[in-house]
Amino acid sequence: MTSKLLTYDLSNNLAFIGLNRPAKRNAISDAVIDELEAVVRRAQSEALVGIIFGHGDHFCAGLDLAEHATRTPIQGIQGSRRWHAVFDQIQRGAIPFVCALHGAVVGGGLELAASTHIRVADESAFFALPEGQRGIFVGGSGSVRIARLMSAARMTDLMLTGRVLNVTEAERFNLLNYVVPPGTAMAKARELALQIASNAPLSNFAITNALPRIQDMAQDDGLFVESLVASFTQTSAEATERLQAFTAKRAARLAAPPKIAGSDTG
Repeated sequence: MTSKLLTYDLSNNLAFIGLNRPAKRNAISDAVIDELEAVVRRAQSEALVGIIFGHGDHFCAGLDLAEHATRTPIQGIQGSRRWHAVFDQIQRGAIPFVCALHGAVVGGGLELAASTHIRVADESAFFALPEGQRGIFVGGSGSVRIARLMSAARMTDLMLTGRVLNVTEAERFNLLNYVVPPGTAMAKARELALQIASNAPLSNFAITNALPRIQDMAQDDGLFVESLVASFTQTSAEATERLQAFTAKRAARLAAPPKIAGSDTG
């Protein structure tokens, strides 16, 4: 499926969702949000993992400022809450999402990326929150999602100074899971998505939905919920089958990572 604003393709149980406004650096408008909600729901109904990416030279340069310049305060609140609802569908929906990042990942684009579960960026990507220079404030859940990734202190720095991060800095600030050579973010995202799709769907759901909620709880409450979720997943029919395959040596064992160059194991 291809629309004016988004593309959607299904392959090997993976849903590929592409932002398709390259002339606007994939800026997010109200219409984009509406279409994004529809394709995210579709992906959750027919795929095991979703991949979000941007067509053209950039992932997403953020909010379509021209559309929002004349809004009333009430309209602004309503628009912000709409973004929250759609991004919640990504972060706390039925399937995990991976994003492939390149070029500008700015403002609302970074908010969108922060709503996904795994973030892969190639070395062309750069990251910024220029809301202070625009006279506005983040409204697409950045004060929660981005701040929880990089810390409120570092987010404050970006918003006050207009600082632009390269991929090395973004990885150090915990915004990224993987950094890859230019032009390879989609290939790496697909590789990871296929790996995630091979997991038990119930485990994936527990990881993406229970884990972030546990982080919001007091320690004792979180540990109790962990026990409930662990028992719920471990006693499922699929878990029983997978555990039996492992104990019978029919399942692959974990492989040690490659030896670090220059290390001495002797």
